Amino acid sequence: MDQVRKNMAMTPALTHPVFTHPGRHRIAVLARPVLLPIELGIVHQLFGQARAGASADGEPLYEVATCGLRAGDVRTDGDFAVTVRHGPEALAEADTVIVLSSYEDYVQDTPELPAPLAEAFALIRPGTRMASICTGAFVLASAGLLDGHTATTHWRYTDLFARLFPRVELDPDVLYTDGGSVLTSAGCASGIDLCLHMIRRDHGTAVANDVARRTVVPPHREGGQVQYIRRPVPAPSAPATSAAREWALRRLKEPITLGQLAAREAMSVRNFNRRFRDEVGTTPMNWLNQQRIELARELLEESDLPVDQVAEQAGLGSAANLRQHFHAALGTSPSAYRATFRGPAK
Repeated sequence: MDQVRKNMAMTPALTHPVFTHPGRHRIAVLARPVLLPIELGIVHQLFGQARAGASADGEPLYEVATCGLRAGDVRTDGDFAVTVRHGPEALAEADTVIVLSSYEDYVQDTPELPAPLAEAFALIRPGTRMASICTGAFVLASAGLLDGHTATTHWRYTDLFARLFPRVELDPDVLYTDGGSVLTSAGCASGIDLCLHMIRRDHGTAVANDVARRTVVPPHREGGQVQYIRRPVPAPSAPATSAAREWALRRLKEPITLGQLAAREAMSVRNFNRRFRDEVGTTPMNWLNQQRIELARELLEESDLPVDQVAEQAGLGSAANLRQHFHAALGTSPSAYRATFRGPAK
């Protein structure tokens, strides 16, 4: 796949630009037959909702264009086709390329990139951010872009992926992975998680949360795809933990114990802990810590509160405790995170 990387540096000039809004981040979505329309809709809907200032009146932050290996109709898994206006030339202009899944991935029997895809990838500029949804990871792996990276794909195809691409560190349990310049997601709905993560990484928590709110999806899902593998759906009469989560979210500043959470659902601590893990994919206290970190991120982005007050408001106690949790979760300090989105302190 070294030739693919070399070819990516040989981008021809385009006569007719695909993207028409200077200043917006340009995303090319590569659609192949047989396409899952939900994946295409996810990308356009989420990135299309991202606005400057997390406001419906703000300027759009992204421009999204769909392309195929050639312009024209692309077959889907439904009883209709999707008409794609652009061919692979769109890849040459993109800042980010997102590869959707295809039924062709499910029966792949070679690690080699098919010639039409290799020709298309040769148009991509060096430094372009690459991402995949579901089995689109097979394409990135075939191009050699995942070698030495951690990646994921749909849990049904992890065995095939691991056999074809032993140089990729496969994590079959997560919803998505972020290797900086290359990102992957699990099943098609995990594309929501990945797109929101990319928006959050590009423009901060407030913008990502605004997109999630307006599209009525959770801004961040805990756990991984392992929770969806061959597990029975809980009976309608089975006790749930949603009321306890809602109660906790209104009181993140306060000390909250596992016993208090269990009491909200009239369960024993043991039963509550087991039921919570079944529903959310992580422990109650890990979930609580994640919510507090998310709140701290918002406060760092949107307020001028000192770090110690951010820690207090988010229920993380001291500035030292906030720094410890922040570094463990995000690999950076609160002050560095704030500077990323608001600039250095004056």
